[in-house]
Amino acid sequence: QVQLVESGGGLVQAGGSLRLSCAASGSFFRINNMGWYRQAPGKQRELVAAISRGGSTNYADSMKGRFSISRDNDKNTVYLQMNSLKPEDTAVYYCNAGVWLRSGVDSPYWGQGTQVTVSS
Repeated sequence: QVQLVESGGGLVQAGGSLRLSCAASGSFFRINNMGWYRQAPGKQRELVAAISRGGSTNYADSMKGRFSISRDNDKNTVYLQMNSLKPEDTAVYYCNAGVWLRSGVDSPYWGQGTQVTVSS
């Protein structure tokens, strides 16, 4: 069983910053790609940022320059530093990871989500 546990969400004023963390635990061989998605009320879930095991990153256009994704492979943890937050960044943020299980299967896993609310 693999679990992704997110932390770091909360309420912040516009222009403020938050840092999200997501730690993977359980029985697996390796964590491959990791990423953050978000879903605002009434909208589809969208990619925020992703990072490969080697550190290559990919960002949604609206987050470039404001958000930064990083990871610690030894801790099986991915981070999302969010700066210059805007009210439109308000959403539930989900962690995603591609997990190489000991069975040899590569399977995606999701965290439970953490709420980020940006007040104007």
